[in-house]
Amino acid sequence: MKCVIFGLLFGLSSLAQKIQIESDPAVDFSKFKTFTIREGRLNSQNAALNGELVKKRIDFDIQKYLSAKKLTFVPSGPADLNVAYTLGSFRGSQLEAYPAGWRGWGTAVVRVPFTEGTLVIDLRDPTTRSLVFRSIAREDKSNAAKVEGKLDDMVKKSFDKYPPKAK
Repeated sequence: MKCVIFGLLFGLSSLAQKIQIESDPAVDFSKFKTFTIREGRLNSQNAALNGELVKKRIDFDIQKYLSAKKLTFVPSGPADLNVAYTLGSFRGSQLEAYPAGWRGWGTAVVRVPFTEGTLVIDLRDPTTRSLVFRSIAREDKSNAAKVEGKLDDMVKKSFDKYPPKAK
């Protein structure tokens, strides 16, 4: 019984992070050798997700994971790719049902509060000013501090499929 409950909880926690990748299929990603971070915006009313240190951390993570993809960071001046990102969050609640009552035959429904953090990372070709790659990472957690703790993983998973495979 405990193994089943643990398996369900582990399975649900692994589904908490969702990554959506979009890319322009007509773009030759092998031509991109350098990148720069042009704009980073934080849009949260929670101090844990709306501070200068959070922005520096996201910048560092973007540099780390794009450098691992053999791209060179250019702190200023022209680059092959311009990176922009937005981190936003909102608080909400959802209804959850679980077995309750005598021998678990009844059902109890409770309202569970949560915070969802969304990190959108855009890569643009400055010569054409067109969007060539976009990642949307969503993290559902019980509070903003837990979302903040997952930012590194959100950035990493955003670039796991960069460059996209040619179709």
